[in-house]
Amino acid sequence: MDTELVEQIAAAGRERSQAVAQRADRPGQRRCAPEQSARAWVSAPAERLELRAADAEGGSLRFEGYAAVYERGYEMWDWYGPYTEVVSAGAGASSLARADLDVPLVLQHSALRRIARTSNGTLLLSEDETGLRTDAPALDPTDADVAYIAPKLRAGLIDEMSFMFRIVRGIWSPDYTEYRIEEYDIHRGDVAIVAYGANPFTVGAGLRSSDALEVVRSLDEQTAREAFTVLRSRLEPAGALPQRGRDLVSLEDTRLVELV
Repeated sequence: MDTELVEQIAAAGRERSQAVAQRADRPGQRRCAPEQSARAWVSAPAERLELRAADAEGGSLRFEGYAAVYERGYEMWDWYGPYTEVVSAGAGASSLARADLDVPLVLQHSALRRIARTSNGTLLLSEDETGLRTDAPALDPTDADVAYIAPKLRAGLIDEMSFMFRIVRGIWSPDYTEYRIEEYDIHRGDVAIVAYGANPFTVGAGLRSSDALEVVRSLDEQTAREAFTVLRSRLEPAGALPQRGRDLVSLEDTRLVELV
């Protein structure tokens, strides 16, 4: 970690310690980059990411990997600046034990690009000493998204995963520079095969136009309307949109479909 970032984390920690009511409070406007529009995606370095034939006949493919790596710090941001976040081992146990657990395996967090899902038995999620283990034992090679991603995984062009979840419980370090997630809920979140490494994930930054449009297409109706309001205020000439309309969406709302 470079000196400048260390100083930024320390400064943000001092400001946070004066503003946050208690150490158990969750990060406000949690995101993975300085930009207010960034989403709270957490990426995991490649940990035994593997795609292989599921059977001798080669009729299906099996994908295995880790959507989260536990006990390993990564950089996140909140209202006050950068901080280090750590997911505790076993933090997903309660959520994963749900009988109605519904989590899809998707591409680049696009809700419509699903290739497996826990609710129909095509995706298995579990925890071990490494982190959140993802196992899709029988991917359909004729599915367009599987056909798209499979050669990229085999070639090593894409080799990381990410997950979206809701924080249930966590705690700040005494100096407010590190936040430890002690329990998360992944029900109706997702696990994703992603194209980006340690660089932050942001909507419209680093995405090709086709990828950005795919994200837009996956939005639910309410979020799409909010996104439309933001884009219209940005693109129309000054004065074309009433001030009242511009104020409909706050910075907190611009996280789009982020789960916090």
